[in-house]
Amino acid sequence: RQILSGIAKYISPEQLVGMKVPFVTNLKPRMMMGLESNGMILASIDADQNFSLMQVDSKIASGTHVS
Repeated sequence: RQILSGIAKYISPEQLVGMKVPFVTNLKPRMMMGLESNGMILASIDADQNFSLMQVDSKIASGTHVS
């Protein structure tokens, strides 16, 4: 699944390796920057440009549904 986002100015791809982060995947595919995005990474950026990437406890198995 390819998911595009605008977080590159806050975190590098290398920093994402090994992280467990939740994704929303039941969205309609969307074209971004000429590529199709099939989901959304859960993150936030406040008014002061403080970036926070939501993370899942390492004990939770990959692929677990969020409810």
